[in-house]
Amino acid sequence: MIQSMTGYGKEVIQLPSKTITIEIKSLNSKGLDLNTRVPSAYREKELEIRDLLAKSLQRGKVDLSLYIEVTGEETSTQLNEATVKKYIEQLANVVNGDPVELLKMAVRMPDALKTEREEIDEKEYETILKGLRKALEAINTYRTDEGLVLENDFIARTKTISKLLEEVITIDPERIDAVKERLRKAVSDLKEKVDENRFEQELIYYLEKYDITEEKVRLKNHLEYFEATLSSHDSNGKKLGFITQEIGREINTIGSKANYAPMQQIVVQMKDELEKIKEQALNVL
Repeated sequence: MIQSMTGYGKEVIQLPSKTITIEIKSLNSKGLDLNTRVPSAYREKELEIRDLLAKSLQRGKVDLSLYIEVTGEETSTQLNEATVKKYIEQLANVVNGDPVELLKMAVRMPDALKTEREEIDEKEYETILKGLRKALEAINTYRTDEGLVLENDFIARTKTISKLLEEVITIDPERIDAVKERLRKAVSDLKEKVDENRFEQELIYYLEKYDITEEKVRLKNHLEYFEATLSSHDSNGKKLGFITQEIGREINTIGSKANYAPMQQIVVQMKDELEKIKEQALNVL
């Protein structure tokens, strides 16, 4: 079954003094484009996190956000007392103000607060990895569900093209008769006596140029191959894209050889369906 590159996964972990939120979003992309936002304390683990994402998601524009909200008394930010006192002294020399007001001003000054570098809590990190794996399971489930929607759409559109191909096959004999009639009329309009044998030879030559037997067979085969690929284990967006190129080539050739308005109208409908398939194939993993 195919998967979409579009997906979303989220996992929220509640610890005694922290709330950890892991959010993963993905959109379509030619390759794997990873963007991660993690707290500074976990920067050294970023490569490991990115590797886990790459192995699970393979392709797409992926955004990972890891938020850690302190909900208890725990904090790594402390007041830099010596610096604040110095600021208050300097401010008091400039203005006569209430000590509380001077303190409010002082704590807004540079280096009034200091943040101690947090050491990684390995137990907490293991909890984050478990949450990350759950978020990846969620986004892959989302991708699979989206893939099923895409697959149903692809099948419906290839069936439509197949029905239009049947119409092409049905009207092909009358198209040939119309081409013959046009050529005979063109010759008769010349009001010249024509060698009938030579005319027949020329007629056969032109009819061979307009013949679309091979294109009809190849188009049918490509449509069947596209549907078979959808359910194969090695199905992917790039492979489906290559097959749609082949389908488009046969449709274009039929259109260029048609020389018959009713058939050209059918070809336009085929192209319209194929364009929609191509657009959706860009979203397939």
